[in-house]
Amino acid sequence: MATFAAVDIGASSGRVIAGAVTDAGGLDIEVVHRFPNGVVERDGHLRWDFNRLLAEVETGLKAVPGAESVGISTWGVDYGLLDEHGTLLADPIAYRDDRTTEVIEEVHARVDPVELYETTGVQFLPFNTIYQLAAERLQPIWARTAHVALIPDLVAHHLTGELRTELTNASTTGLLDARTRQWALPLLDRLGIERDLLPPIEAPGSVRGHKTDGTPVVSVGSHDTASAVVGVPATSEHFAYIVSGTWSLVGLELDSPVLTDAARQANFTNEAGVDGRTRFLRNVGGLWLLQECLREWGRDDLDALLAAAAALPRGGPLVDADNDAFIPPGDMPERVATSAGRELTEAETVRCILDSLAAGYARTIETASALAERPVDIVHVVGGGSQNELLCQLTADATGLPVLAGPVEATARGNLIVQARTAGDLPESLAEIRDRSASTLPLRRYQPA
Repeated sequence: MATFAAVDIGASSGRVIAGAVTDAGGLDIEVVHRFPNGVVERDGHLRWDFNRLLAEVETGLKAVPGAESVGISTWGVDYGLLDEHGTLLADPIAYRDDRTTEVIEEVHARVDPVELYETTGVQFLPFNTIYQLAAERLQPIWARTAHVALIPDLVAHHLTGELRTELTNASTTGLLDARTRQWALPLLDRLGIERDLLPPIEAPGSVRGHKTDGTPVVSVGSHDTASAVVGVPATSEHFAYIVSGTWSLVGLELDSPVLTDAARQANFTNEAGVDGRTRFLRNVGGLWLLQECLREWGRDDLDALLAAAAALPRGGPLVDADNDAFIPPGDMPERVATSAGRELTEAETVRCILDSLAAGYARTIETASALAERPVDIVHVVGGGSQNELLCQLTADATGLPVLAGPVEATARGNLIVQARTAGDLPESLAEIRDRSASTLPLRRYQPA
């Protein structure tokens, strides 16, 4: 039985997962290596310790000897700068760094936001790659830069020596044409970004190159949300998904982008999916708020806090969970209380966060359905948040729709699915693969109250 290795790195943790296709057409997966991730403050910026990440990846891959192939997925928008020899010039700056604040207006002066959306279809977020590069161009390091490589492509470059840009992650940058799915070259010219800095686009399912031991490295949906959506065990075409983790990515899978002005004003993004599909979604606040509160409180007994939160009556305070004020680390309980307008106990804070996330999910799904003119009959919650029973039930209540929770490792599953399909071990049809997943996975259903 062929075994595939999925490298899945998120903003707070990473995993290397081994997977094999079962006789029933499902996937047997095993997490062979887990490691923490997080930003470090260095040179006045929040950065990723990239050499440490690479060392963790190497450690994990050693635990999957004889892998048929390797696939890499990470978070989006962040990148590293390489010189002409392919050497990383500095640790990548993290999206939570505030360096873009002073350049956003300059970018919009060069390219009107309406035109920008009509070209790229990307939701405005202050950390989009387009704004990060505008800030980067003002630094001395820019003169030494020969290549800009997104995080998963940096990992692939380390493993193979090859340098390209996987499509789904390229679509998070704000520099990709949403219609042609190639770099928006006129946009690059107007922003003063040399065309040859960005490596060519490569579609999921392509073989990027080979490790020194000959193992192929396959381009999967290298943006973790793209892989997670592949891993959604949907049996209905009219499903909404919530990829629930540090962030919540909430939306629909469509055949083509929605580039209307109404979609722009609602701040929806059109990101590339596997098999030419579009992920029409919004970034909504995520479990980052809860994680930061637990860290501030020094608590590791989440189950007890969730039980106390579940016992509270309905109708508590709500906050705008995707407000930019919640992006930076530190003082999260105080910021939640300030936004709620009153002091909160720890249990009340947890309930406020989860109620607010559920309300945000409901608003986003309703708006997506209207903008895309597509009905929704079920909500799939995948990722870490699918284990949070209170959040799943509150989501069912807020949306008025059934919620199907699981799998937790949706990103790794989507990563492995693309690899196995490339190797010929799974059908070409994503619908057929999802049907098999739905029949083999232990999923939990929540009905609206």
